[in-house]
Amino acid sequence: MPPITPALWFDGHLAEAAEFYLSVFPNSSIEELNDVSVVFVLDGHRFIGINGGPQFPFTEAVSFMIGCKDQDEVDYYWSRLTDGGQESQCGWLKDRYGLSWQVVPDRLFELISDPDPARAQAATKAMMGMRKLVVAELEAAADGA
Repeated sequence: MPPITPALWFDGHLAEAAEFYLSVFPNSSIEELNDVSVVFVLDGHRFIGINGGPQFPFTEAVSFMIGCKDQDEVDYYWSRLTDGGQESQCGWLKDRYGLSWQVVPDRLFELISDPDPARAQAATKAMMGMRKLVVAELEAAADGA
């Protein structure tokens, strides 16, 4: 399969947005930059940004999920991406440019797919009540099931 490259339509501030994302994600760079578009790589994932205007704003219908190995990674990405952005629920947020992200600890998937349905349900219920996902609280909910 050929590579799939997300093309993101920004309402101005394209270069600023690309620099912001480069500051958040390690091992990132800009490959090409001009007045209309930018090609940037975030930790090995290629994106194209277009300075398109206000016709097509971002919505939650499309988001990018960041799988985090531990709570420190969740805290890092949550803090950086909500700076100037907006928290939602269940690990979702909108950054300052309106792009939606899901910041999710890997442990969540283990908990909500636990073979014990009561543990899985308790972890899922706990997740539904959170904004930023907290591994210790998810585990405590599952353990208290």
